[in-house]
Amino acid sequence: MTYIVPKAAWRIMLDGKDLTSTMEPRLLSLSLSEKRGGEADQLDISLSDQDGRLAIPKPGARLKLQLGFSRGTGVPIGLIDKGEFIVDSVEHSGAPDAITLRARSADLSSDLRNRREQSWKDTTIGAVVADIAGRNKLTPRVAGQLAGLAVKAIVQSRESDLALLRRLGKEHDAVATIKAGALIFAPVGSGMTASGKPIPPATIQRQTGDRHRYTIEKQDEATAVEAGYHDLATGKKKTVKAGSGKARKLSRTYASEAAALAGAKAEQSRRARLPVKLSFELAIARPDLYPERRITAEGFKPEIDATKWLIASVSHRLAKSGGFTTSLEMEAV
Repeated sequence: MTYIVPKAAWRIMLDGKDLTSTMEPRLLSLSLSEKRGGEADQLDISLSDQDGRLAIPKPGARLKLQLGFSRGTGVPIGLIDKGEFIVDSVEHSGAPDAITLRARSADLSSDLRNRREQSWKDTTIGAVVADIAGRNKLTPRVAGQLAGLAVKAIVQSRESDLALLRRLGKEHDAVATIKAGALIFAPVGSGMTASGKPIPPATIQRQTGDRHRYTIEKQDEATAVEAGYHDLATGKKKTVKAGSGKARKLSRTYASEAAALAGAKAEQSRRARLPVKLSFELAIARPDLYPERRITAEGFKPEIDATKWLIASVSHRLAKSGGFTTSLEMEAV
């Protein structure tokens, strides 16, 4: 069988117009950083303007990006949609003259960042997320194990919807993501697509990468977490515990037993992920990989292969030379 060298393919739409053929001979570099939760994905594109004929686009322009391969042995042929972006800044530099576009995911460039005043009482996490989704013209997708959690009271005081979602995510070890017009709120690692379906797992093999870094840190001696709450029936402060053994106490006092237990479990889950991490640079890009996708590693040390991994962030890089690579930052789950 003849080996065919993989050739990267990409497509850029600017305000609905396909500019790929114009940009391709001028491309110096293209990089896409995909992140988890309320952090915006970042797209950087550098183009040669040595002949001075390239028009400078205005900030606010909308870009749509697709990445993939046009040919190659062992790679999927075709393009994968990587989303829509809004140009934040444009830079012209030289010599040699070049134009650099910096854009962030369009899903996080809306009213989500505006500060608001609102409060909720005697409701659920699902209802709160649905309210936020509705006023931002998004479809709510809340994981079943979170949707029905009772909420005694939540106050949004001069706080953006995005900040509130981050706060709720931290309290419940969940991630709030906006993708393809959907507001997804699900436990870290649960993996949910914009349509509400589970994210399929993937496998990476050591021979497909250039370098990796595996780090493991000493774990906290505490194996459990305690949280306090006000018992309205007795007027006294009580505690709940998630896990067994020596406990770490949370400084926050919750409004109910259910909220305290949810907070303790969330902190316990978060702390369990912190000590073990894996970064991996693939020699050939994997545009199909993105945050919150579960990964199985093969061909590393037994400890690495035996660990179940979760992608925390991804960087895709395409160079003028034709090189197309992907870097992963993962954490144990």
